Amino acid sequence: MSAVLGAVIGGGRSERYGEPKALARVGGRRIIDRVRGCLHEVVDDIVLIANDAELAASVGLEWRPDALSGGALAGLFTALQWSRERGCHGVLAIACDMPFVSPALLRHLLERAALADEPDVVAPASDGPRGLEPLCAYYGDACLEAIERALGRGDRRLIGFHEHVRVALVPFDEVAVFGRPEVLFLNINTPADRAAAERLVLEGSV
Repeated sequence: MSAVLGAVIGGGRSERYGEPKALARVGGRRIIDRVRGCLHEVVDDIVLIANDAELAASVGLEWRPDALSGGALAGLFTALQWSRERGCHGVLAIACDMPFVSPALLRHLLERAALADEPDVVAPASDGPRGLEPLCAYYGDACLEAIERALGRGDRRLIGFHEHVRVALVPFDEVAVFGRPEVLFLNINTPADRAAAERLVLEGSV
């Protein structure tokens, strides 16, 4: 497999949090720096997809705004477009508000993507409403056109294009080897979520 681009997906306006949640601190570190550090352990090249220029400037990564409208799916499209420009095979996409993602799990996703069947998407199973975590996943180059078509028909769901690509789901019990899924995939959407994450750090659970 050729190079993979690491992409931090910068999210929306953080309305439920009240300020840019990616810049909130958990365990003394900004959440986005935790995500960035995790990706750095797995891939060499990391970029930020964000629509907030002030947030992007404070992070210090190369960045681009969404190339199309369409929420997080548009952010993923932009990352894949950038990846193709750089001659990469695909992207390892992580949400900017996920402070406890495991580098070992990310490596596992890439190892699965490199197997002989070469799936276009490798995502970890979760107990969330989608049954998987679309913003802690690998996306191959072939997803670009499928996402563009989904956005063109007004389908902004992060899994709305899956029926048109090859998807490999990492089973729940396999994911659990790398940590408790409810911790690995904890999203910080509100101050209460951040407080819960801080408690996990203080308890030594992460």
